Amino acid sequence: MMSGFGRFTHAVVRTVPRSLAKEALRTGCLEVDLLKAQEEHDKYVSVLKHRLGLEVLELPADEALPDCVFVEDAAVVCGDTALITRPGAESRRKETEAMKAALTELGLSIVEMTDESATLDGGDVLFTGREFFVGLSKRTNQRGAEILADAFKDYAVSTIPVQDRLHLKSFCSMAGPGLIAIGSSEAAQKALKIMQQMSDHKYDKLTLPDDLAANCVYMNLPGKGHVLLHCTPEEFPESAKVFEKLKDHMLIPVSNQEKVKVDGALTCCSVLINRKKNI
Repeated sequence: MMSGFGRFTHAVVRTVPRSLAKEALRTGCLEVDLLKAQEEHDKYVSVLKHRLGLEVLELPADEALPDCVFVEDAAVVCGDTALITRPGAESRRKETEAMKAALTELGLSIVEMTDESATLDGGDVLFTGREFFVGLSKRTNQRGAEILADAFKDYAVSTIPVQDRLHLKSFCSMAGPGLIAIGSSEAAQKALKIMQQMSDHKYDKLTLPDDLAANCVYMNLPGKGHVLLHCTPEEFPESAKVFEKLKDHMLIPVSNQEKVKVDGALTCCSVLINRKKNI
């Protein structure tokens, strides 16, 4: 199962709406520089498209959906199956419509979360290549995790309580096959301990001084090998030094200084897919 981990051909992204600056949901109160946020996102998309050669399907922004750039929350894709989620924040529920249309166009098998008692944000879903960990947070509940388990029956699904953070992936992600990037906070370390207890598999860990820096994007691409999009030294100098120790990876620092103000991280801004079909 691990041999194809990180293999992607396509990415779905969405343009930053102007409404993001003032209306996007946030846990903090920092002011967002809209132009900088758009520039950051353009660079992120450019890395996927031009530097890494993925086929990128870019959905137009919807001003009525200020958080719509954070496409990860609208779908979970594994293999040929796409689970269209039911985001925990009611204001984000309509984001799934454009995502469903895009993933249908790519020929994926679509599973919809129709149970109105269920909530699931993709930011709470960590797929390791061997199993799923689902964070139970303010945005994702047990019923959402059960529906995910039903959609991806080939994999074990374990639930992890998320405290003091928005999502599970606010402090962890995959940094390589069998390698979990994890933050240093008590909340992150506690979650990692539960993951280790729940799992039948052994994982290596890459511990980052900053929780937010532990959110990175791993890919394994033909002709490029292990690729990792991670935080910049400007944002998190100590964590950037930790990533630099990964000598087998092509390391690509990507700035996220504006979108982080509305709780967006690097994984949030794309849904990665492995398909033979061209857009």
